[in-house]
Amino acid sequence: MHFLETAIRDLWIIEPERIDDHRGSFARTFCSDEFASRGLPHRFVQNSISMSTRKHTLRGLHFQKHPHRETKIVSCVRGAIWDVAVDLRPTSSTYLSWVSKVLSHENGAQFLIPEGFAHGFLSLTDEVSVTYLISTPYVPGSSAGVRYDDPTIGIDWPATPVVLSSKDLEWPPLERPAVATMLQSDNT
Repeated sequence: MHFLETAIRDLWIIEPERIDDHRGSFARTFCSDEFASRGLPHRFVQNSISMSTRKHTLRGLHFQKHPHRETKIVSCVRGAIWDVAVDLRPTSSTYLSWVSKVLSHENGAQFLIPEGFAHGFLSLTDEVSVTYLISTPYVPGSSAGVRYDDPTIGIDWPATPVVLSSKDLEWPPLERPAVATMLQSDNT
């Protein structure tokens, strides 16, 4: 595996080392020892999958609040997505900055998204499947989000979403006091 740093501290792209032959290919997608040797999270307690049937389906921007913050390793195992992570760590020098990466079954790339980040993606093809290795069990009461089109963040999505959940449309803008308080109580 190749571990590539991004412009935001603690946010990583992981690319596979594929072995190709007449049968197809093989690649490791996770190795606890390799993650640990780089000081990266390497204990994951949950594996989830989301499936989107239509191109330009948007999911996000999601995160879990303290004390149930989570690290995710995101992979696209069918189709392609434009994946984005937003730094919500108030004390970070890159607070509210974002990084995006196309993840697809063809490139096999993964996004390591640490605690303190919001995550979302836009499907670039029909019939998309995305898997998540997650460090913390899902706790519904800690689930939170930020609107995908929040002008404070200014994400430049590659296309206009055509399918969104009502929940994702109802996340409050960052300037509302409830969101600011929620983020400030999460100081790292």
